[in-house]
Amino acid sequence: MQDWLKMTAADLGRGIGAGEIDPVDLAETYLDAIMEHPMRERIYARLTPHRARAEAGAARARARAGQRLSPLDGVPISWKDLFDSAGTATEAGSALLKGRVPRHDALVLRNASAMGLVCLGKTHMSELAFSGLGLNPITATSPNVNYPNGAPGGSSSGAAASVAFGLAAAGIGSDTGGSVRIPSAWNDLVGLKTTSGRLSLEGVVPLCLKFDTVGPLARSVEDAALLFAALDGKAHAPDLRGATLEGKRLAVLKTVALDDLREAPERAFAEALTRLSMAGAEIVEIEVPELAEAFTLTPVLYTGEAYGLWRDVIEANPEAMFSEIRERFRAGAKFSAPDYVAAWSRLMAIRLVWDEAVASFDAVLCPTSPILPPDLDRLEEDSDYYVTENLLALRNTRVGNLMGLCSVSLPTGTPSCGLQLMAAPGTEPALLRLAAAAEAALA
Repeated sequence: MQDWLKMTAADLGRGIGAGEIDPVDLAETYLDAIMEHPMRERIYARLTPHRARAEAGAARARARAGQRLSPLDGVPISWKDLFDSAGTATEAGSALLKGRVPRHDALVLRNASAMGLVCLGKTHMSELAFSGLGLNPITATSPNVNYPNGAPGGSSSGAAASVAFGLAAAGIGSDTGGSVRIPSAWNDLVGLKTTSGRLSLEGVVPLCLKFDTVGPLARSVEDAALLFAALDGKAHAPDLRGATLEGKRLAVLKTVALDDLREAPERAFAEALTRLSMAGAEIVEIEVPELAEAFTLTPVLYTGEAYGLWRDVIEANPEAMFSEIRERFRAGAKFSAPDYVAAWSRLMAIRLVWDEAVASFDAVLCPTSPILPPDLDRLEEDSDYYVTENLLALRNTRVGNLMGLCSVSLPTGTPSCGLQLMAAPGTEPALLRLAAAAEAALA
């Protein structure tokens, strides 16, 4: 028998459809693995075993009746602890929200449940989702699959760990500046950042509503495509059959994204470009100088909105927060409403320049992160190191958020080094086809 804990979500779904895998047995296998795992308390904030068993039982009945709801009907997945789940605490990795129990599921959770997916539980995350590192001294810091004392990547840290350590077939996270793609890259997974507004944020604890997005962390591009559909309440995913790099034009972004690369990400990126070229892609280097200005707008755009949303909650109990996260929020206090409006106006103008610069390309490429997972002990002890590494970790992924793109991170074969593909807003089906072809080239 194959090891169910290592199979892709798509393969598990096919096994259920073929009558080779019983959804109840599958759910119990995952629940047992979680309970037996020495790092479960660092990965899952809380489990939902009763829900998982009920959903798996219903999936079993549908499978036996030939009435499966989707290709992933009966497949167990995890959910980041900022997606509301009825009757189960949703605390967003923060003591400020301790004991917060929603009455309703987030809409994307309802959609996934309606497609038959099984909810295993809620995973740990960076506090209020405001860090790309995944360090959380308040609740728990999830492990990194490659580096025992390395940061897991955030903010969807537990989501990545749940998949990488074989404790969920896939994880659902959120991405505001890189929070799906960074933990995916650092744990050798596929991470999909969807276009802003493409998937519902109803029932999702916010950070910056203009940038917040929902996306899956998975073992394959096929899984990401199936989960993208399920989160939208659809049974049919983008068609990946026949995906090829032949005749595709890919741009390598030189502006900002290739600065200060550490040795391993730089080497992995170069090797990845060689493989994509050998598979038939035309690769062209481009500069978009205006992008550098967009980065100067991020303090007002991100911290201004984040502090505006959370100021009253934070200042009512500031000592309950991890100091690095608290001070990052508070930095938003120095920006005015005119500052914020002016920054958005300028960013929209830069997006038009970007669109024109990349219009002739199928996707834009860069390393997902310019750095490897930083050392957790040093992050806790050295504030300057924390700030520097956090900004570097988020830098390349933030291009996708600032420019309003959809984006995917793929493993390169070099541990904790990802390849990022970015495409025009709303083009997830085309991006996923391109990613499937790239995935094959990199395998």
